[in-house]
Amino acid sequence: MSTLLRVNDVHIAYGKVEAVRGVSLDVAANEIVTIIGANGAGKTTLLNAIMGILPLKGGVSFAGNDLARLEIEDRVAAGLSLVPEHRELFAAMSVEDNLRLGAFRIGNALAAQSLERVFTLFPRLKERRRQLAGTLSGGEQQMLAMGRALMGAPKLLMLDEPSLGLAPIIVADIFRTVSELRASGVSVLLVEQNAQAALQIADRAYVMELGEFVLQGAAKDVASNARVAESYLGVG
Repeated sequence: MSTLLRVNDVHIAYGKVEAVRGVSLDVAANEIVTIIGANGAGKTTLLNAIMGILPLKGGVSFAGNDLARLEIEDRVAAGLSLVPEHRELFAAMSVEDNLRLGAFRIGNALAAQSLERVFTLFPRLKERRRQLAGTLSGGEQQMLAMGRALMGAPKLLMLDEPSLGLAPIIVADIFRTVSELRASGVSVLLVEQNAQAALQIADRAYVMELGEFVLQGAAKDVASNARVAESYLGVG
């Protein structure tokens, strides 16, 4: 299985405060990898640095290419995409217009194919394609944020807390869709406080505490770890 994303000994600081220390991870093609941990552990900081939003020290490569000199737009063009925690939709624009913004780097024919693919994944978005994004429910907005990121046909989708603030039935829909993405050839790096849901669909997992990975391995093994069960799964 080929490695798609490789993060090697990464350090990220806010001024003199080091938020992430010596972190290394990899994501293979057709794999779901999750990073679980408490709020403030450094998970979002790491995703933002991989995307190029924050500076970092260390190595990050994607599909064998060093990302150090690539701007955010070039990382997107290479097949890397991030769905941020707060979704960052354009509330006064329609669902379809928000989606089309995600396809700004591909031609019209490919954009049309991507749009149909997103509508197949999220039929509710097709029903609401003319509706303003700001009038959607929280779950629909999360679907729209994911759909917009998928419009550019990414190889790796990074999801930051996709279940945040959503009802359990909607969370189940979102995570089912994440599993479908892997089946369609899109790898996923999932940051999630809902450890139980994340570990159920992930292939591998990293546990992050205070800016460092304290445990990693197959998701089923991490889920059965006594410390993880007690701290993150409410068992014990």
